[in-house]
Amino acid sequence: MNIVIFGAPGSGKGTQSEMLIERYGLHHISTGEVLRDHIARKTPVGQIAKTYINQGQLIPDSLMIKILEDIIDHEPKAKDGVILDGFPRTVPQADALKRFFERRGQELHHVIGLEVPEGELIDRMIKRGMQTGRADDNIETIKNRLNVYHQSTTPLRDYYIKEGKYRAIKGSGTVEKIFADIAKAIDAAE
Repeated sequence: MNIVIFGAPGSGKGTQSEMLIERYGLHHISTGEVLRDHIARKTPVGQIAKTYINQGQLIPDSLMIKILEDIIDHEPKAKDGVILDGFPRTVPQADALKRFFERRGQELHHVIGLEVPEGELIDRMIKRGMQTGRADDNIETIKNRLNVYHQSTTPLRDYYIKEGKYRAIKGSGTVEKIFADIAKAIDAAE
């Protein structure tokens, strides 16, 4: 089973991904974590990514697709199914992901959409920044990231609704309640 977990920055994608991995045995691919690792190691990909991330911008589609293909092709655990966290973020990326799975005789089964009010997102990211020290969790960058998200990523919701893969999940409340709603949506669609 291949799943995309979809939502604005701070919506809980990473937290819910961990629970999905445990329940469904999926390999987690967080493009944010992958990019932060490249940045920390000062790889060429990391240097390019850093300039975009520090401005709250999305990484170019071609670079993200190349990174994702490399991970899926070379990670044995990914053969049994993946949960993608932070990808796709644009309709062209969604089209590329669809073609990518088709070339492998696979498909994307579910897109879990964590829907959280914007004020709550900002509060969550400010708190996360204080706890983790993430440089991109400051109010100016957060607001820019949310604007970029709404402009670039929101059309994906409509795209995946048309594909019949979008599962809208209220992303407010306890972690356990949100996860129960996700599992129910996945299990009902299987």
